[in-house]
Amino acid sequence: MDIILTAIACFIGYIIGRIGHVLGGQIRSPHHWIYGLILAIGGMFFVKEYFGIPTIMFGVGLFVSDLDDFIQLKFYGVDAKGKKRFWGID
Repeated sequence: MDIILTAIACFIGYIIGRIGHVLGGQIRSPHHWIYGLILAIGGMFFVKEYFGIPTIMFGVGLFVSDLDDFIQLKFYGVDAKGKKRFWGID
């Protein structure tokens, strides 16, 4: 059951990250890979608690959904103009 919960948490993080990228990519704000990294690191402090591993996996999903911006070290700003894909890593 724990494996299913962690997979669901990771998938939900990815989905929320993609929705934020497609719908909120034109807003001047920090990129959401930063929030994913904060959640993944913060979850490590609570790994013994019930919500620790799901928090880490949610952060990983959020981080992966914006992996391209992390690779290019984009911290703040609007996403580049272009076709927005829901399934993918932009």
